[in-house]
Amino acid sequence: MRNPAVPTHSATEKLLILGAVCLAGLSMPVSFTGPAVALPAIAQALGGSPLALNWVTNAFMLAFGSCLLVAGALADRFGRKRVFLCGTLGFALSSIIATRASSMLAVDLLRALQGVAGAAALSAGAAALAQEFEGEARTRAFSVLGTTFGVGLAFGPIIAGALIAHFGWRSVFWSVTVITLVAFVFGAKCIRETRDPEATGLDWLGAASFTCGLTLFTYALLRVPDSGWISAPVLGLLAASSVVMAAFVLVENRAQRPLLDLSLFRYSRFIGVQFLAAAPAYSYVVLLVLLPIRFIGIEGYGSVAAGQMMFALSAPMLVVPMVAGWMTRWLAPGLIAGAGLLLCACGQLWLAQCAPGQPIVPMLAAMFVIGVGVSLPWGLMDGLAVSVVPKERAGMAAGMFNTTRVAGEGIALAIVAALLASFTETSLRGAAFAGAGAAMLGEAANRLAMGDLASAVAILPHATSAELVQFYGGAFHSLLYVLAAITVLSALMVFGFLRHSRLPHDRASGLSAEPAPRPAPADAVIQ
Repeated sequence: MRNPAVPTHSATEKLLILGAVCLAGLSMPVSFTGPAVALPAIAQALGGSPLALNWVTNAFMLAFGSCLLVAGALADRFGRKRVFLCGTLGFALSSIIATRASSMLAVDLLRALQGVAGAAALSAGAAALAQEFEGEARTRAFSVLGTTFGVGLAFGPIIAGALIAHFGWRSVFWSVTVITLVAFVFGAKCIRETRDPEATGLDWLGAASFTCGLTLFTYALLRVPDSGWISAPVLGLLAASSVVMAAFVLVENRAQRPLLDLSLFRYSRFIGVQFLAAAPAYSYVVLLVLLPIRFIGIEGYGSVAAGQMMFALSAPMLVVPMVAGWMTRWLAPGLIAGAGLLLCACGQLWLAQCAPGQPIVPMLAAMFVIGVGVSLPWGLMDGLAVSVVPKERAGMAAGMFNTTRVAGEGIALAIVAALLASFTETSLRGAAFAGAGAAMLGEAANRLAMGDLASAVAILPHATSAELVQFYGGAFHSLLYVLAAITVLSALMVFGFLRHSRLPHDRASGLSAEPAPRPAPADAVIQ
C-alpha cells in the first residue's frame, strides 16, 4: 500500500503525468511506422544495400527491445523521473540530428540511439504510472497507454505520408521531436521522483550478455537474404548467440539482484503473458512495415495514398481496445485475446488472396479484419502484465513485458524479411531467366523484398516489371500463410495459459493472486 505520509497528486496532476507518459509512448509507434513509409524515399535519397535499409527499422527495434530491461532497472535504481526525462530528451535530440543525416550509416546509428532513448522513456514512464495509480485506476491508466500506441499506429502512416509528400522524409523525424519535447515538459513539471530502495546495483554482466545475444541473433537473421539460411556466417552468428544467451541464463541465476528474475517462468500465466506480448509481432506489426513497401515500391502508390490505405489496418485500434475492456465484464481477457488472434489469422488468409494489381477494396477489408483481431488483445495486454511482479519491482515488470513485445517485433521483422526474400528468390529460380546466375537472382529478390522494383528490373533485364510483380505477389502470398500459422499457434498458447486470467483489479483471481518470487519493501519517494 502507499505510504500515507507521502503527498499525493491531484486529479489534474495525475492526468498530466498520464499525458506525459502517453506522449512519450505515442512517439514510439510514430517512430516505427513513419520511417517504414519513408523507406523508399530514404533509399532514393541516400542509396544503400538491402541490409542497410533493413537496419532503418531493425536498428530502432533492436536497441529498443534490448535496452528495456536495463532501462527498467536504471529507473528503479536512479529514479523513474530522472530516467524518463533523460530518455525523452535523448529521443528528441537524436531525432533532430537524424534530420541532418547524410548517409545510410548515420541514419541507422541514429535510429539505434532513438531506440535506446525510447526504452528509457517508456520503461521509466510505465514504472512511474505504476506508482501513481492503484487498483482499477492503474488498469485504466495502462489501458490508455496501450490505446495511445494504437493511435500512433493508426495515424503514424497517414501523418508520415503527408509529411513526406510536402516536406520530404526528414520531416518525419521532426514530428517525433515535437511530441517528445512536450512529454519532457509535462514530465519535468508533474512526475514525482520515486525509486526502489532495494535497487543497490545494476546487473551489468546480465545486461551486456542479453544485449549481445539479442544483437547477434537479429544480425544473423538479417544476413539470411544475402548469405542463405545454412551459410557459415549465419550459422556462426546463431551459434554465438546461443552461447551468449546461455551465459545470460547462468549469470541471472547467480545474481543477487538479477536484471531478469528467471524464477517468474515457473508461473504458467506469466509465460502466457509473454506469448501474448509477442503474438502481435507476427499477426500485425510486420505488416506495418511490409505493406507500405509493397504499396509504394511494388504497386506504385504515392506515400500519401499508402498512408491512407494503412489506416484500414490500424483504425480499429482507436475503438476496439475499449470494447475489449468492456467485454471483460463477462469473458476472461485470455479468451478475448485468443479469439482476437484467431480473427487476425482469418484476415491474414484473406489478405493472402489479394495479389498486387487487383482491386484494392478486398485488400483493405482484409486489413481491417486483421486490425480488429489484434485490437482485441492490444488493450488488455498491459493490464494483464502489470501485475506479474510486485509493485516495488515496477521497473522490471515494465521492462520484461515490453522487452518480450519489442524484441519479438524486431526478431519478427528480421525473420519475415528473410522469408520474403527467400520465397521471392525461389520463384525467380523457377522462372530460369536467361543469363541470370544465383548471385543475380539473390540480389534481385532482395531488391524486390525491399520494394525496389526498378533495381530488380535492372539486375534481370530479361524480366518485365509485370513478371517481377507477379513473382513478388506469389512470395507475399506464401509469407502470409506462414504468418497465419504462427498467429493460430500463438492463439492456442494464449488459450492454454490465460483462459482463466483476470485483470489486476480483480482480486479474486488472476495473475495478482500468484505469490511474487522475490518481494521487496515498499518504494521510497525522494523528497
